[in-house]
Amino acid sequence: MEKECECCKKTKERSAEEYKRLINRLNRIEGQVRGIKGMIENNAYCTDVLIQTAAVNAALDSFSRELLSNHIRSCVADNIREGNDDVIDELIDTLGKLMK
Repeated sequence: MEKECECCKKTKERSAEEYKRLINRLNRIEGQVRGIKGMIENNAYCTDVLIQTAAVNAALDSFSRELLSNHIRSCVADNIREGNDDVIDELIDTLGKLMK
């Protein structure tokens, strides 16, 4: 499932299992966001919408943790084994952006 990323021109070949897990998570998140949109369209009470928004944020955080874990175990580890320590700086920069 290798696709070229438009932002950095790097790619990542994912196993069919990893691809399926990530896509399933994203599909659930997409459904949750559509649900929130429906709540707004139906004039749902603010706190109910906020609770659902918190659930989406938690789901996105969980998705990010899984993706980061996969990245460290594969991309980062492989690059270090190949002698490319620049990947460590890239990881540190990425973590900085994630922790804002």
